[in-house]
Amino acid sequence: MPAIKSGKVLVTGSNGYISVWIVKLLLEAGFSVRGTIRSSDKAAYLKTLFASYGDKLELVVVKDITLPGAFDEAVKGVDAIEHLASPFHMKSTHPDDMIIPAVQGTRTLLQSALQHGTNVKRIVITSSTASIGEFLDTAKVFTEDDWNNQSEREAKEKGKDCSPTHSYRASKTLAEKEAWRFVEEHQGKIDWDLVTICPPYVYGPVLQDVKSPDALNTSMASWYDYIVEGTGDDKTLANVGGGWVDVRDTAAAHVKSLMVEAAGNKRFLNSAGEYMWQDWILAARKTDSKLTPGNTAYDPEKAVHLIRFGSTRVQDILGLTYHTKEETARDCLANFREHGWY
Repeated sequence: MPAIKSGKVLVTGSNGYISVWIVKLLLEAGFSVRGTIRSSDKAAYLKTLFASYGDKLELVVVKDITLPGAFDEAVKGVDAIEHLASPFHMKSTHPDDMIIPAVQGTRTLLQSALQHGTNVKRIVITSSTASIGEFLDTAKVFTEDDWNNQSEREAKEKGKDCSPTHSYRASKTLAEKEAWRFVEEHQGKIDWDLVTICPPYVYGPVLQDVKSPDALNTSMASWYDYIVEGTGDDKTLANVGGGWVDVRDTAAAHVKSLMVEAAGNKRFLNSAGEYMWQDWILAARKTDSKLTPGNTAYDPEKAVHLIRFGSTRVQDILGLTYHTKEETARDCLANFREHGWY
């Protein structure tokens, strides 16, 4: 499909952490945006935030993304779709709490696009490196060719005894697989192509409606606790971490994937690198040396990252560049200061 550089884009779950940044970048690029929200009370904040764009931002209520036909009206008249509406938390008591809304939400969106999205040329789905990497005893570098079958297996075999972490990771894996399966099954019937973006942990300034640190999204709540509140013990700070990307860079990947023809039918690993929590403390202290020193014995050269992500596809095709930890930490602290939380 050709690149999409103008027109109207549907953004599902448009009031979320990543999606608000996507809405911002789309509007700045000249697109009109139709955003879905779960209830009308979510509209006022977004309308105020993007007031300068007037009627270029339209908001519609989709209460339950798992219901067949949930997106039938929302997809009409849009040129592209950014699908982000999916649960991200670690509080599930059964894998189905995460898997059903993730998979069915993806399926209902694609079905609506097939039946009613006559103008749609490209659909971008937010997946995750959770659908790529597996927990192993030895280090491995993962790429877009890998799939996390481990969490899918854990969810199937353990049921209610499956950990919330594996439940979430299985939900992302199964939802992305469902998207690619749908495209394969409907070849010849669809007039759009698919892109999936797979970020790891996402950090960076918050743009969504948040009244207090307690209400931060999952990833930024952890960042606030460890960096600003200084709650981490030495063992955790030196040994717990993962892959990361700045929220503005993953939003840019979503928008660029619409505007670059070669992005069609590609899976993009969207990671800026790895970290342990002490790395974030070191980065943040370059902005504010009064922050907790954390684990002063930590040696980043000795840190063992069992999961690494190795791919340049997002740079090669989309031309994306990444923020550094120091830049992201600086901007997070400035953002918290603006909110009066730091």
